[in-house]
Amino acid sequence: MRSYASLQLLSVFSLLLFVTCDPFARDEVWALTAFKEAIYEDPHMVLSSWNALDADPCGWSGISCSFGGDHVVKINITGYSLRGFLAPELGQIKFLQQLILHGNNLIGIIPKELGMLKYLQVLDLGANQLTGPIPPEIANLISVIKINLQSNGLTGSLPPELGNLKSLQELRLDRNRLQGSVPASSSSDFTSSAYGMYASNTNLTGLCQASELKVADFSYNFFTGSIPKCLGYLPSTSFQGNCLQNKDLRQRSSSLCDHAPPARTPQTTNPKQQPAEDLSNQHPRASKPAWLLALEIVTGTMVGCLFLIAFITALQRCKDKSSLIIPWKKSSSQKDHVTVYIDSEMLKDVVRFSRMELEVACEDFSNIIGSSPDSLVYKGTVKGGPEIAVISLCIKEEHWTGYLELYFQREVADLARLNNENAGKLLGYCSESTPFTRMLVFEYASNGTLYEHLHYGEGCQLTWTRRMKIIIGIARGLKYFHAELDPPFTISELNSSSVYLTEDFSPKLVDFESWKSILARSEKNSGSIGGQGAICVLPNSLEGRHLDVQGNIYAFGVLLLEIISGRPPHCKDKGRLVDWAKDFLELPEAMAYVVDPELKHFRFEDLNVICEVVNLCIHPDPAKQPSMQELSTILESRIDTTIPADFKASSLAWAELALSS
Repeated sequence: MRSYASLQLLSVFSLLLFVTCDPFARDEVWALTAFKEAIYEDPHMVLSSWNALDADPCGWSGISCSFGGDHVVKINITGYSLRGFLAPELGQIKFLQQLILHGNNLIGIIPKELGMLKYLQVLDLGANQLTGPIPPEIANLISVIKINLQSNGLTGSLPPELGNLKSLQELRLDRNRLQGSVPASSSSDFTSSAYGMYASNTNLTGLCQASELKVADFSYNFFTGSIPKCLGYLPSTSFQGNCLQNKDLRQRSSSLCDHAPPARTPQTTNPKQQPAEDLSNQHPRASKPAWLLALEIVTGTMVGCLFLIAFITALQRCKDKSSLIIPWKKSSSQKDHVTVYIDSEMLKDVVRFSRMELEVACEDFSNIIGSSPDSLVYKGTVKGGPEIAVISLCIKEEHWTGYLELYFQREVADLARLNNENAGKLLGYCSESTPFTRMLVFEYASNGTLYEHLHYGEGCQLTWTRRMKIIIGIARGLKYFHAELDPPFTISELNSSSVYLTEDFSPKLVDFESWKSILARSEKNSGSIGGQGAICVLPNSLEGRHLDVQGNIYAFGVLLLEIISGRPPHCKDKGRLVDWAKDFLELPEAMAYVVDPELKHFRFEDLNVICEVVNLCIHPDPAKQPSMQELSTILESRIDTTIPADFKASSLAWAELALSS
């Protein structure tokens, strides 16, 4: 008996050894390779260790294997900016337990093949750019505990089959474009509390069947109807920012909802007439003597006339039609508090957004694309409109002075007059007191900033011809600002971060740093207004927008160096870019050393023109600096942005330059 037991133990050990030594599942290696091939941008080279010739992927970055080392059980690649598609072949990794690809730039749809992962416990595809509907096949993930699809662009209705996931504990679908109702069950009359006798019916679907669901977030979508009673245990924030019929929750405006319920019509009763109707139903009171009534009428008329005369006199003293009236008053804390009234003519043609609209568009202000000590920049999408960039001033309400408000309004009006193909378009502004908000809304350029392309691994997209087109576009924009506007306009801080690129790499100049000039001017003038009574301030007495034309021209020269060299304006090891480049700018034999080493081809004639313009811009004597009109003429007349004939002979050069078209 003892020998038989020993034989059994030896057999089990041999079987385990055989399984352990079995080659790694080839279909899983093939699926991972397919996933890598579907990724076309990997800026952090996280997939560089994924070698298709390696039969064992357990050492690949982001991959975890089973204890026996024979199956992939976890893929975790979070926040590495991968851009590409989700390969349907991922559904072949049949023992996968966790698929975590949060915080990348994945596009396309969620493949239905992911529903084949029977052992998957965590599916996290949040904070990507996935679109299309949620495939109903996701309901086949019988072991899943957590599903996170938040902050994507998913559309369509929510599959009621998700209620069949008996192990599901956490479901995050917020900040998408999902529509329709939140599915409770397949029968509108079914509730688990009132009709528990039907709970065993396997044909029933809907989230009321997900008995283990503890955390769920449906906010900032376009869900309609009402909140299912079975989900009443969730916090109210889980349903905000939708089109639901719930007065107690903050929802989208009816104009933003495709299928929003019709707004209730206001009552036709005139509230001003209501007191009269009430009085008519009351018992009549004792009437006053006729002489007393006449005296009250005469006295009231005289007092009204005096007020009217005083009001007309005050208007005549500030009769300029665009005047600004600032009444000052003392608050309970004995600090000066200002309420600014502005003539409607100044901002009458500028769209005013509500904070709620921008909060919904910018995903609850979670999509931050830029920041500085003075401001934050968010990216969002207006319902039925373009993508937007929203710049928000970081300042407390108690620090907001009367002059800050004046300069803010002037800045909005000044930016709104810009109308050029190379100028960022101001779509509107937001000004609210509760909560305190001051924002500018620009049209977003989909290709990000020039700085990102030059210094974050995207420089390869900027061929020589494309860089020349960007330079000429910037020059045209500055010429428009300086010479074609009256009064002129300048960029507060002209650099590669203030140049945004459209889909076809056309430059857009955006002054996101204008807040700094607003704050500086306010500090300069903060002591010039007293706290006594009301005063009238005419626009002509306000300091105009700070103009630094010569500063823009110098910065343009530095920007040209940055574009052709691919180097930042300042490096720790090489110091200032201008100082480094001076050794090469005036020497034809050394001029080529300025060119970005990533560029395989460039035209020496163009480079010669650029270096000539740079020398003019950074000339130590500002009096010898040419105007932007002259500089733009030099660049446009002497730089050829068409594909040179001698480059057509080289297929590599032709392919590179063709990207610029």
